[in-house]
Amino acid sequence: MKKLLFFLISFILCNNVLCAQEKKLIIIEHVDFIEGNQTEIPDAVVLTGNVRVLHDGIRMTCNKAYHFTKENYIKLFGDVKMNQGDSLFMDGRYAEYNGNKKFAYATGDIVMRSPDMRLVTDTIYFDRAAQQAYYNSYGTIYNADNTLKSKSGRYIVAQKKYEFRTAVTLTNPKYVLKSNHLDYYTNSGHSYVFGPTTITSKEDYIYTEKGFYDTKKNLAHLLTNSYIKYGTRIIKGDSIYYDRPRNYSSATNNVKVTDTVNKYVLEGHYSEIYRFKEGDSLIMTKHAVAKTLVEKDTLYTHAKRMVVTGKPGFRIVRGYNNARFYKVDMSGKCDSIHSDEAKGLTQLIKRPVVWNGDSQLTGEVIHIISNSKTEQIDSLKVLTNAFIIQKDTLGTGYNQIKGKNLYGKFRDNKLYEVDLIGNAEKIYYMYDKEVLFGIDKGVGSSIHLELKDNKITSATLFRKTESQIYPDSELPQNVRKLRGFLWRGDEMIKTKDDIFPPEEQELHDSIVKKSVADKKIEDTPMEPLKQTLDYDKDHPKPKPKPEVKEEQK
Repeated sequence: MKKLLFFLISFILCNNVLCAQEKKLIIIEHVDFIEGNQTEIPDAVVLTGNVRVLHDGIRMTCNKAYHFTKENYIKLFGDVKMNQGDSLFMDGRYAEYNGNKKFAYATGDIVMRSPDMRLVTDTIYFDRAAQQAYYNSYGTIYNADNTLKSKSGRYIVAQKKYEFRTAVTLTNPKYVLKSNHLDYYTNSGHSYVFGPTTITSKEDYIYTEKGFYDTKKNLAHLLTNSYIKYGTRIIKGDSIYYDRPRNYSSATNNVKVTDTVNKYVLEGHYSEIYRFKEGDSLIMTKHAVAKTLVEKDTLYTHAKRMVVTGKPGFRIVRGYNNARFYKVDMSGKCDSIHSDEAKGLTQLIKRPVVWNGDSQLTGEVIHIISNSKTEQIDSLKVLTNAFIIQKDTLGTGYNQIKGKNLYGKFRDNKLYEVDLIGNAEKIYYMYDKEVLFGIDKGVGSSIHLELKDNKITSATLFRKTESQIYPDSELPQNVRKLRGFLWRGDEMIKTKDDIFPPEEQELHDSIVKKSVADKKIEDTPMEPLKQTLDYDKDHPKPKPKPEVKEEQK
């Protein structure tokens, strides 16, 4: 008896649930004329004139309709309109609606509207259960200042989000974006792109294969294989931020800035670029290195912080803190470096040293002058306490020349003639067929040197000269070095990799290792990365224009 009672209760409950789940029917709100079933349209009621029907929150109007009551299905003809509340409206010439599946199909000059956008296409499908509309026959979206076109697309009502596929073009008064995969949020104007994508404007050209763009604020965050090209520069990096209104961009990890006209490359792991009417400003840190083409050779310059300012042809490059440079036939280091492109002048400031072959040059300030037309080093100046040291031919001692100032000339990027002016002194080891026959020690008002293959071949004193050649055995060791002698051979930069101090190299290695790990994450589907792609509050705001300090001349 208990089992029977339980069975009856269960049956009643199930029956009530089934009733509650009964599908809602399409309701006819108004029609001018109704015709019963016709032979040419079996099981259909023909509705004519000012047809207005309702189904579960969506209202549909048209001139004529076929209502299939058994199937809970309707076909609408002529001036078809559908609206879901006050958030979504659709106009067309023909539509079909399945009340059981809550699915609509419409075609013929379709216009779908919401408060913040308008879609124009030929055919559209609307899944009300999933609250998604989609099309596969080219569509155009109008949203504020943006016009978007694509071959296919999907609109997710709850998120106010479009997913565009194939031949996507977003046109804005300031730029044009093209991609094959774009997710666009109509309320925020945020865009997420996947795959090869370009953003073209009068000022610049952007390429990315994965990134974010805020179409209202004109801010971007670009990832995979991204670069920005403007003027003569191309900026690449693992992660690039771009603020169009501020003319500012920053790049992080494996950053490379190439100047295609001025023939230089700046690399590092963090860079900021400011664009001004008076010229651009670029800052590079974290393993920063500038590579400049000098004739057929490359000059590598490193400093903890490198700054490039000015217009093309008038660039000024500054390197601060532990600056170093290397070229096949010359290298050097100092505290800071200042290079003026227009003047062809490079200044090495504070404890500078230059190695040219086996020769070491030091002084308070060193100037290297280049010929901007031939792109060759033309001359050299060492101002105050100029000192040249060179190991003698057989390594017995050191050839030394010192004076107040030094002026040198280059031929084919090699130092061949040097003049030391003021309080000049010399110590010169003299050989005859690799046999040391004397050490020339003297003083004078000035000294003239001749060099061949970066080696001193002669040293001649001028005015108020006092010189003597000593046999090797007669000159004590304690007077074989001039006052101020300091051989810095252990600091010599022998390869382009030597320009980086150990701590900079460690930083570089750790960043490269992390970049490889990040690339694996980056290759995952884009959806989990969207939060990290937004140009959010954690992104550093652009700093004021870098202050340009007066350099020592």
